[in-house]
Amino acid sequence: VIGKGMTPPERILFPPEKICMDWRQKRRPGAGLYNLGSTCYLNVILQCLTYTPPLANYLLSRQHSRFCHQEGFCMMCIMEAHVRKVLYSSASAIRPRAVIRDLKFIGEFKPDIPGDAYEFLRCTLSAMQRACLSGSSDLDVSSQETTIVHQIFGGYLRSRVTCLSCNTVFDFYKTFLDVLLKIKGASSLTAALEDFVTPKQMDGRKSFKCSKCKKKVAASEMVTVHHAPRVLTVCLGRADDQTSRKISQVVEYPEYLDLRPYMSDTAAEPLLYSLYAVVVHTGPTCLGGHFFCYTKASNGQWYKMNDVSVESCDIHTVLGQQAYLLFYVR
Repeated sequence: VIGKGMTPPERILFPPEKICMDWRQKRRPGAGLYNLGSTCYLNVILQCLTYTPPLANYLLSRQHSRFCHQEGFCMMCIMEAHVRKVLYSSASAIRPRAVIRDLKFIGEFKPDIPGDAYEFLRCTLSAMQRACLSGSSDLDVSSQETTIVHQIFGGYLRSRVTCLSCNTVFDFYKTFLDVLLKIKGASSLTAALEDFVTPKQMDGRKSFKCSKCKKKVAASEMVTVHHAPRVLTVCLGRADDQTSRKISQVVEYPEYLDLRPYMSDTAAEPLLYSLYAVVVHTGPTCLGGHFFCYTKASNGQWYKMNDVSVESCDIHTVLGQQAYLLFYVR
């Protein structure tokens, strides 16, 4: 097996043993968020991140801002202030003004134009990652992947490519902060994950350059989760590439997920995750419509968070939704 892409880091930016996976303080849920134009897509992501226990613990400890020398925009400082405001506020709803003010630094978003929650999540984590790296230049790539962002959301995928001419096996590793799953024809999350790890013939008859055969060959590829993240974020791809219509089929998802069957090493003990947040999209196409979410607060209760409204609900309601994003924690 010829492997590529798993170099040990020269420096650990955030030691994983400092991550606290359980809520340090249990309290009632925090405030709802005003919709300031067409901002439901960012409200749901802010709420899901606020109720991500290891991230909230870190942000509430103010470890970032105490040592931050960033001039101007810093996504970590914004998130720190936001999470404190939401969880400690006596108001029933607050305005996420700082996020709206700096939207242009997060990605190509405007408050009055509907956006996509998944894209906003990716851009937010990426902006948080940039903030964690500010002031650390010349870091090797593996060290850059040891920030608090990667320590919480990051994992490794292994892509195992087999040359169909000489049968040589090549392993390529890459980090991920979320997993995008195709759901056409999948009735459940586990079926979509099964499909994700099923070996596939690579596109194009001769698409892979085999270093043994010294030419382009037909090859098969199998992708597995090689290193599991502490928080697993899954996007159920509801945008149909062909028609740009939304795939609105029901995809069942469990409260507890064992990731072991989808790992490179399927033989070890189960790797259990528990659902703590769900983003739902309503509307016929992915471009408009409305986003709301369900999150599990530190008191162990589930709540439906729909912009300003925060209402308690039960797990059966949570599991019966047309989910778009699923957040699981180990």
